[in-house]
Amino acid sequence: MSSLLDMDSNILVSIVNMKLRDFYDSLDQYCEDADIDKDELIKKLSKVGYEYNTQLNQFK
Repeated sequence: MSSLLDMDSNILVSIVNMKLRDFYDSLDQYCEDADIDKDELIKKLSKVGYEYNTQLNQFK
């Protein structure tokens, strides 16, 4: 769903973290299910200071 990647990064991180917290055990699982390019998501969120933490399963 490329429209997610077009969102404002701060809104996007909130949505992604909520999905990861409530429905998915990993970023890989979420990206596959939502048809999102994982590398593009990580790149977009890293531009505004967020990094994915695998132990917490969220962007911080």
